[in-house]
Amino acid sequence: MTISETIRIDNLKCGGCGSTIKKTLKNIEGVNNVSIDFDKDEVSVIHTEGVNRELLTDALKRMGYPETGTTEGLSAVAATAKSFVSCAIGRMSDNES
Repeated sequence: MTISETIRIDNLKCGGCGSTIKKTLKNIEGVNNVSIDFDKDEVSVIHTEGVNRELLTDALKRMGYPETGTTEGLSAVAATAKSFVSCAIGRMSDNES
């Protein structure tokens, strides 16, 4: 059985961000597909039952893209900084392809 999750995130800026998010989430066992809606700041993930929402939101948060409304104060600043790094990495990966 497959499950679809849509997660609204902070700090989504560009295709580099999307590339990093897709690459990282697709490396999680049980994740079948990842799509990004830049207009809505949403990540949609199709996965098996063995993958839960918390696993996905934790991975996003570690990359600097916390679920909207879950990070405050200094944590938000740190998440923004991490997202800039992920964005740059994603852009470099796109250029190498």
